Amino acid sequence: MRLRDCHNFHDFRRMAQQRLPGPIFNYIDGAADDEVTYRRNTASFEDCDLVPNVLRGMAEVDMSVTVMGQKLAMPVYCSPTALQRLFHHQGERAVAAAASKYGTMFGVSSLGTVSLEEVRKISGSPQVYQFYFHKDRGLNRAMMQRAKGAGVEVMMLTVDSIVGGNRERDKRTGFAIPFKLNLAGMLQFAIKPAWALNYFSHESFKLPQLDEHVDMGGGTMSISRYFNEMLDPSMNWDDVAEMVRLWSGQFCLKGIMSVEDARRAVDIGCTGIVLSNHGGRQLDGSRSGFDQLAEIVDAVGDRIDVMMDGGVHRGSHVLKALSLGAKAVGVGRYYLFPLAAAGEPGVERALGLMRMEIERCMKLMGAKSISELSRANLRFR
Repeated sequence: MRLRDCHNFHDFRRMAQQRLPGPIFNYIDGAADDEVTYRRNTASFEDCDLVPNVLRGMAEVDMSVTVMGQKLAMPVYCSPTALQRLFHHQGERAVAAAASKYGTMFGVSSLGTVSLEEVRKISGSPQVYQFYFHKDRGLNRAMMQRAKGAGVEVMMLTVDSIVGGNRERDKRTGFAIPFKLNLAGMLQFAIKPAWALNYFSHESFKLPQLDEHVDMGGGTMSISRYFNEMLDPSMNWDDVAEMVRLWSGQFCLKGIMSVEDARRAVDIGCTGIVLSNHGGRQLDGSRSGFDQLAEIVDAVGDRIDVMMDGGVHRGSHVLKALSLGAKAVGVGRYYLFPLAAAGEPGVERALGLMRMEIERCMKLMGAKSISELSRANLRFR
């Protein structure tokens, strides 16, 4: 399969599956427990229909939005995701360059494989730093200071991952960082030698945001141990309020799902929230971000920027979320599969297709700008 034959999310997913060893593909593709929430994330959009307006003189449309003080040329941003150089040697470099080309925001993870500073040099687009709350408060402060020094515009604290989700696909293959593959997992790597050649012929795998603080490179700590030993499950609203005060800038909580928590985020001074269930990778059976969007926008949408992610595969999905009141929409697997399939050209193609879909859908909806989208354009089955 070739990149030019990829026209949608499913095509990119198939191309990535052809290229990646099974354990790595399933790490991206998998979710928690029975993967009910993972499937629901996309299915939720199918319960909502668009009602277009016609004869509106649609020669040009304006797709730009402003979210958390950042002007984006399109209302979709690349959510921060971990371990990107495991999928393709370019990793975050490819995503940053593609996001810059399309004038949109992108995120770098605490578990990112390229440094905040290097990525900042690649892209002039707004940069988000996603981080986890550690037991070591000094480490939390040091990571925020480093992000500020690197020129990061938005701090994004993930709040739905105080423990890792039960990802059974990874257990079946023995996927872990460092690798602890079982026999079945090793065979999957053996039949994809091109990936191994790519992986081992480039710079060694590392986690530069954590290298100074956690020794993962020597195999002394796995990702699962990092979650279970380094992160602080006792994190509470007072802890986060202190971090918001220390950062004194755009601060977003990723993983908010209840109205009560959305109101607390406003009260402690956050400027954004992302309705997210971590792509279905944490609490299986939890609600989708799209299903929760209307009630949270109604409760706090006039006081804080509300975003959502999870299951977004199409421009029409984005328009449905924006019509309900989301300020912008995050994608994860939508760009990870193209990254795995083809590196920077893959991510560029995926974002280009999304941009074209949004533009086409806006014209077919009769909306010249994002501000013209409203709930009048939607009906739920």
